[in-house]
Amino acid sequence: MMSITHLKRRNFLKSSAIGLSAGLAAPALAQSSSSLSSSGIADPGTGPQAAKSIPNAAVGRPQPELTYENPLPKSQQLGWAVAGVGHYAQNRALPAIARARRAKLTALVSGNPEKAGRVGAGYGVDGSSIYDYGDMASLAQDDAVDVVYVITPNSIHEPIVTRAFEAGKHVMCEKPFATSSAACQRMIDAGKAAGRKLMVAYRAHFEPHNVMAKKLIDEGVLGDVWFGTSDHHRVLDPKAERDQWRMVKEIAGGGSLPDIGIYAFNGLIWLLGEEPVRVRGVLTSPPGEARFNEVEAFSRVDFEFASGKVAQISSGYTGNKKRIDIIGTEATITMDPATAYEGNQLSLITNSEKTMIVPDKLTRFQFDDEIDHFCRAIQEGTEIATPGEMGLRDLKIIEAIQRSGETNDWVDLNL
Repeated sequence: MMSITHLKRRNFLKSSAIGLSAGLAAPALAQSSSSLSSSGIADPGTGPQAAKSIPNAAVGRPQPELTYENPLPKSQQLGWAVAGVGHYAQNRALPAIARARRAKLTALVSGNPEKAGRVGAGYGVDGSSIYDYGDMASLAQDDAVDVVYVITPNSIHEPIVTRAFEAGKHVMCEKPFATSSAACQRMIDAGKAAGRKLMVAYRAHFEPHNVMAKKLIDEGVLGDVWFGTSDHHRVLDPKAERDQWRMVKEIAGGGSLPDIGIYAFNGLIWLLGEEPVRVRGVLTSPPGEARFNEVEAFSRVDFEFASGKVAQISSGYTGNKKRIDIIGTEATITMDPATAYEGNQLSLITNSEKTMIVPDKLTRFQFDDEIDHFCRAIQEGTEIATPGEMGLRDLKIIEAIQRSGETNDWVDLNL
């Protein structure tokens, strides 16, 4: 096992900043432990404090070097309203907004006012800032809300996103962006008409291991890359409320492909740096399983690119796997897991050695950095890494795969 220090000596981690507009920090170099005095207090070394004695009392100390930047003052943070206060919102989105540098939670939108009031109270959201879906027009008078984050079932994205734009707010919407490419286009048009920004919440583009993988590929560490593969599977649980709507095609837009397979092909397109020109897909389900009366359990998809690159993905609803492999002439990158909420891992493999690469941020920072990225784009006019157009492209790909599954033939893409 090659050490991470040896990896740095080979200049794989030479840049001081990740090459992506998300603004993630590059991995910090390993630091040797400071020497300790006999009293157990760290030696001040030769810096500005060297000439001063270290007080053995509770006194004010100089500003330390920070691993992560402190939050901006509240007056400089953007106010976020979360529309949809379900499992993902409460377990991931709301805690991330509370941790983010540039965001603060100022409102909730829900069809269950009792639940929303209870959740909002824990985050300091006043009852007057709890909105119903049918009352979103009132957001136009709420200057404390700058952004609406839409976290509802897929088919409901369009009306909620449209209402948020009509209220004059910027919008971040969960993936898949919609259940059809036509709905995606209508939401993009609504954002342009309102003069507001739109982002699709592809969190993996901000996940530290994925960001490092993209950096290594772009810097040529893998050599020439011609092939990638990704397998994304999770168990669909009909007893879980958050999974019940995923079994209804009209609401979900499909099965494992739009739900979790989208991570597989969206990630490969991003990492390979090229959009596919045609696809061939097979959608199947185990016989006799009521979970899959309307939606597919599995997808298997081949992608071809104009450059000659090829890729394959699978998605499924009966097991648990979230892996990406990118194979180059000099090295291979494996992320396993690649897009989990916690504990992702990245390894770089050559013919003679394997290196585990550990970014300086934990996997959970994907949520915080995604939110801060959109805030920065709004505040400073920077580029959005995962705009609405990316969500539209991915729905076109999903629709092409679904057509391929029906015809059992290749389908050309016009992206």
